Amino acid sequence: MGINSEKDIEANLQIGPTDQGMVRIFVEAGGIEVPMDFDPEEANEIAEEIKAAAIAAQAMGKAKR
Repeated sequence: MGINSEKDIEANLQIGPTDQGMVRIFVEAGGIEVPMDFDPEEANEIAEEIKAAAIAAQAMGKAKR
């Protein structure tokens, strides 16, 4: 499965701080739970990547019009 492959799967996503000072991204889909913990610096890097991807996707959407 690649980034451009669509799947008909519903998933729940939760993001928040843990009591251990980590940032947890928690994904649940089809009865499978995937907790991923990151230190705050890593979480900020992920947030920057998400923001960059959103900007790129927005630009692609405008280019198609």
